[in-house]
Amino acid sequence: MAHRSWCAENPGHASNERLEFLGDAVLGWVTADVAFRRFPAMSEGELTGIRKGVVNTVALAQIASELGLGQHIKLGKGEAAAGGSEKPSILADALEALIGAVYVDGGSATAYDVVERLVADRVSATAERLDQLDYKSTLQELVAGAGKAAPLYDISEEGPDHDKRFFAEVIIDGDVLGSGHGRSKRTAEQAAAAVASKALVASKQVPGPPDA
Repeated sequence: MAHRSWCAENPGHASNERLEFLGDAVLGWVTADVAFRRFPAMSEGELTGIRKGVVNTVALAQIASELGLGQHIKLGKGEAAAGGSEKPSILADALEALIGAVYVDGGSATAYDVVERLVADRVSATAERLDQLDYKSTLQELVAGAGKAAPLYDISEEGPDHDKRFFAEVIIDGDVLGSGHGRSKRTAEQAAAAVASKALVASKQVPGPPDA
């Protein structure tokens, strides 16, 4: 697997990024489908919480580490010297690329089977601790550790009182870093915070949180 830092030093070779894009979509699809089928009584917000608890940089990096993917990633000299093979963002991207490659080579059924084996136990474990997941607190810890301003949440709502839907945007240092929606303000804020946390870690502005 070729990281972009290696490709920059070795022109003419394609990086993993296109496969990462595809693998990310496959991961989200399979995880959502597994959660939907296993927990028929759960609400949209709860199912979203499960997906975000499973498909995030830290959780994917853990899976990648278990598979030993780090040793198979081609890195540029600087990235390798900086321990890139153990960085959560690089490991997570490598796993996404691997899944994207499985999808291209083996088709959707094969990719589904592979991803299901990788995430099924994590889906169940996340469902059991769903009430404990607090992405707002995680985001607060990330930005505080990076010396950034506290997150601000901009909330809007649509629909009648009996069927209201809430939309949230999380703003950090003047930039919108995540958005989400749900049947309550809390669900919308948590969804937005989860997106913002992943964006910050992916951009390397902050280190990954200790727990998924």
